[in-house]
Amino acid sequence: MEKATTLLLLLSLCAARLDGAAAQPSWTPANETFYGGSDASGTMGGSCGYGDLYSAGYGAQTTALYGDGASCGACFLVACDASRTEYCQPGSPPPSVIVTATNFCPPNYGDPSGWCNSPRRHFDMSQPAWEAIGVYRAGVVPVNYRRVPCRRSGGVRFGISGHDYFELVLVSNVGGAGAVAAAWIKGSATDWLPMSRNWGANWQSGAYVTGQSLSFKVETDDGRSVVADDVAPADWQFGCTYQASVNFY
Repeated sequence: MEKATTLLLLLSLCAARLDGAAAQPSWTPANETFYGGSDASGTMGGSCGYGDLYSAGYGAQTTALYGDGASCGACFLVACDASRTEYCQPGSPPPSVIVTATNFCPPNYGDPSGWCNSPRRHFDMSQPAWEAIGVYRAGVVPVNYRRVPCRRSGGVRFGISGHDYFELVLVSNVGGAGAVAAAWIKGSATDWLPMSRNWGANWQSGAYVTGQSLSFKVETDDGRSVVADDVAPADWQFGCTYQASVNFY
């Protein structure tokens, strides 16, 4: 039985486990609600670790609650289902919006009707995303969704924190499938070293690479990969973000 998991998008989604495909041709029924304010400030941050979603390259119109950490960065096309409600925004076909999984919508097992409980498929969106497809006063509307490729501006970004012998790298602004399945790090004096997911979109390494230029290899959950050679110079610093010239275009 497919496990239902949920994440939060600035346009927010809660739904079922990802199937590993960057593009999902068929539609799946779900419901959507919204949270936060009209400026989407209440949906900043989140369990994927992207922090300020504007500076991270996602913006107030492209993010939501959906899935576990493995779905961070995945994109979904969400359309209001006018056949099941009168509260869709006007349009033919009904309006739709593309959202990115940026946060986790925790289940509430003390409330059997909780929206984020398994096996429900649910999107908890930011208010700006919600109002692109649903009428504010409705509170909840039925939708259909499918996974789509992510379109990003610029290259993949690598935010490095931690300390010597512990590099915690936030991988963001990932195009294509969007969700990172594996990552590797390479110092100018090392071979390629596998990283492990620490939490959300953060990947860790226990290698000593201080003073070396850094390269990264990123593989998304559709099996595609890119290599960002020497994206961080030898004098890189913890607390800084480095942008590659490559992405999954």
